[in-house]
Order: sequence, then C-alpha cells, then structure tokens
Amino acid sequence: MADSGFDFDYIVIGSGFGGSVTAHRLTEKGYRVGIMEMGRRWTPDNLPSTNWIIWKWIWRPRLALRGFFNIEPFKHVVIMHGCAVGGGSITWANTALVPPDSVWDSGSWAGLSAWKSEMPAHYATAKRMLGVVENRILGPADRLLKRAAEVAGVGETFYGTSVAVFEGPEGTPAGTVLPDPYFGGDGPERATCRACGGCMMGCRYNAKNTLDKNYLYLAEKHGAKLFDERRVVDVVPMNGRADGSDGYEVTTIQSTAWLFRRRRTFRTRGVVFSASALGSMDLLFRLKQKGSLPLLSDELGKRVRTNAESLIGVRVPGSRDDLSAGIAIGSGVYIDEHTHIEATRYQAGCDAMGFMSTLLTGGRPGRTRIFTWLGTLCKGLLLHPIRTIRCLHPFGWAKESVILLCMQTLEGHIDMRLGRPWFWPFSKMLMSFGTGVPTYIPQANEFAEKMAAVMGGTPMSMLTEVLFNVPGTAHVLGGCRIAGSRQAGVVDARNRVFGYRNMYVCDGSVIAANLGVNPSLTITALTERAMSYIPPAGEASWSDAAVETGVTG
Repeated sequence: MADSGFDFDYIVIGSGFGGSVTAHRLTEKGYRVGIMEMGRRWTPDNLPSTNWIIWKWIWRPRLALRGFFNIEPFKHVVIMHGCAVGGGSITWANTALVPPDSVWDSGSWAGLSAWKSEMPAHYATAKRMLGVVENRILGPADRLLKRAAEVAGVGETFYGTSVAVFEGPEGTPAGTVLPDPYFGGDGPERATCRACGGCMMGCRYNAKNTLDKNYLYLAEKHGAKLFDERRVVDVVPMNGRADGSDGYEVTTIQSTAWLFRRRRTFRTRGVVFSASALGSMDLLFRLKQKGSLPLLSDELGKRVRTNAESLIGVRVPGSRDDLSAGIAIGSGVYIDEHTHIEATRYQAGCDAMGFMSTLLTGGRPGRTRIFTWLGTLCKGLLLHPIRTIRCLHPFGWAKESVILLCMQTLEGHIDMRLGRPWFWPFSKMLMSFGTGVPTYIPQANEFAEKMAAVMGGTPMSMLTEVLFNVPGTAHVLGGCRIAGSRQAGVVDARNRVFGYRNMYVCDGSVIAANLGVNPSLTITALTERAMSYIPPAGEASWSDAAVETGVTG
C-alpha cells in the first residue's frame, strides 16, 4: 500500500504465539507490518547452557538481567512467562494440545460462535505450521509416569504428548541436519531432536519448532520488520479521532537501556496487542489510565485465570536414571475427567529451579499450612536426615527430579489492575485481587505420593504454595477476554477491541475459560481465526471495528 502518511499498515506489539501468527498472516496478505518486541533475539550461539547463568536466563533488564524467562510474584499467584523474539516459545516446553470441547461452553465466549465446528480447522493449521507430532521420545521420567498411572488405576489414559519438535523420519539418528521439512524449502533447515531435556532453556540444537523457525521466520522473510529490545509505552489515536479511525501513533523506547532509551514513534493504520496476557493487560491499563485509550472496556483485567495449575513432583536423590533425558514434556495422564498431569523436566545441570521446591505438604490451604510443612520437614529430618537434606538442596535437582505439571478445566479466577504496593509506592504496577485460586490439588498430591512410591523417591511441593499460600503457573489466561459486548469483555469474537477501529488483541489474555492444557496451540488457532477475517491489503477498507453492543463470530 502506497500511503506515505504511515510507517506501517499494522504494528504488532509482541512476537509470541499471537504476534508471530498475526505478523505472518498480515504480511502474507500484502500489509506492511512492524513488530515491536521488548525481548532479545536468541540463537543457538548465544543461548545459556544452564540456568545458573542467571543474567542470560532471567528477564529483569533494570537489574541487568537480560534473559528470556521471568518469574513475577503476585499476591494470589506466581506467574512464569517468556520474553524474547519468539515470545514464550523460547522457554516453551513444546506441548501443543487441543483442549476438550467443553471449554467453549463456559465463560464469556459461550454462544458467540460455532466454536466446536469452526476451531478444528484452525487447530489443524496451527499444528501444521508448528510442526506438531506425537512424541516418540520417551525418557525414564515418562516410563515412570506410566507405571504410576497404572498403580493409580488410570494407566489407559497415558499418552505421548503432541509436541512441536522435529524428531525426523523413523530411524533417523539424533542430531541429523535436514533441509526444511515443513514449508517446501521456504523455511530453515532443521536437526533431529537429541532428547537432552533442554527445551525450556531454548533449544541449542535446532530441533525445537520455536516461532522464529516458522511463523516469525516467514513473516520476516517476506517483508515484516522486527524491532527487538523495543518496549511500547504509548498508543494514541491520530488527528483526535477517538476511535482510531485515522490510525495510531505508537511510541517505543529501548527496553534494555537505563539512560539513553532512544524514544521513537511510528504511525500505523492498525495495532495488534500480542504482548502476552500479562504484558497486554499491563500496557492497556496504562494506556487507559493516562487517557491514550480511554474507551477500553472496564472489564480489562477481570476474570484472569491460571489454568487451575499446581506444580508438584518427585525427587530421587542419587537416581541411577537421568530423569532429565527426553523432551521437556514427553507424556501425560488424566487422573480424572477434569485433571491432567504431565511429566516435565529441565536439562541436567539446570538446577536453579530446585530452590522453589520443598517436601510435599498436604493440609488445609491457608496460613496454617506452614505448620503442617514444618511438621513434615521435622519428621523427614528425624527419620531420613540424609535423604531429606539431599532433596532440599538444588544441586543435581534436574537429573534427579520429575516435575508433575497438573492442570484442571475447573472454574476459578482472580482480577488484575494497576496499583501501588506497600513495598514500592513510587510507581504503579500490575497487582492481583480477589479470593484467589486453589493452592494445591488434593488428587495431584495423592498421585505424586503414588509416583514417589513407584520411584523410591520423595514427593515434592512448590515452596510458594506452602509458605505463602500462592500457587504457580506458566499459563496465565484472560484479562482481555472475548465477549459479546464491552460490558462483558474487552474484545469481540474476532479479537477486535470494543470501541476502536483496526485494533486487536491476539494472545492468551482473550481466552475466556481454563483450558486444562498448555494454551499455546489455542492462542495460535484463535489468532489464525481472527486473521482469517481480515481481507487482503488491496481490499482493506480500514473501517473494521467491533460493534459495541454485541457481535457474533
């Protein structure tokens, strides 16, 4: 499009699963696309070999930590998420699962479209683009999960996960480099998986199908312009047109600089917020409060979900098996119709997460649970002092542990908004409010105990669940959820922001129900669906807006 008044037709904020899909599909349709990514670009040559190299693992640029993984504590939940070119796919555990059909029957998106008949085609496209296959690489942890499932009476539910990993044709040796196997030569060459367990540290062997190998790779190759280490600080409708019908000015700064932050403003016809559920919420709240986007729905930040997760596990000090071998999440089981458990691992030597684990603790959730934990700890130290001490120190944790990631489809949510915490009153930050979400799942604890008996190990809990009554999650959802009107949500069934033209949200914040599985495939599929409604550039009318009183798909 020859329009000298604009730098881009669309600016995409974020390059994760929603942002990369958006950039590729819009570029494919002939639009000029700019991508603003706060994180750094990572390659096999600059990825850290272990998470003890904390400055290359954790993302906290104000503390000179410029990695790709962040852990953010809130009152009600500890949220783990990625920040990089390629978004959370860099630290992603590869799983790409379709949730049960029941998720479309609950939440604010219920009834807005024929989701159950529409979404399978978009899931199929997402799987093809991400190179999803059924995992054939089962490590010691996966075999132990299967044995524990049989002991628990749910052995028939065991399965190899659907993963976005290049495993190659049957019989291909690990580490074999092959030409692009996915896009007819338009994509990069790949190497078959080595089963090192290092997926969540970024794949250094070119086997993991991160977004910079597919959607984002194709978007950049075909004309999209990516600006890494750029943080968006303002989005303002142009020419005083409150609904953005004349376009937007998007202001950015350098995210990794302390002083000279190189402020730069771009003009664009449309904007797509894809900065992750947390990132989009935080930015949209700031834009609403400063008056840049005052028409945003008051439902912003409400009904944020954690996928009803619990992180537990089993540790076997001195294990003869290397429990880190395999794919980050290679298998799973269903212990009941609502509860799903996956065997998860870090690569040997990546033991820093061991600081977040402690002995499995039951009891009633709340402040009194810490006393139950103290009793469990004292009992362990008295009866099995050496084993207990070896379970509590982090060294060797990855080789000796199986993380059990438990997720449920059951309802539960909190709210988020900007506020001034008591410990830092100088500026506002995103804070959680509400009654909270479950801090542990009894069925999951029972399964961990059975698995520990099978393995001859010790069941473990996440430390924050026990000490602070705060669960952890890597899959925060909602906050800009899909709904039929601005009184019920932030975007419509096509991901268009109520009240604005040519403005979309495409990330986990639009999801309106707990999925019970990793949300990456659903975010990808929902974004594929949203982009399918945007016409080719030559047919664009630039009048695309969500109907404020309600809209269907």
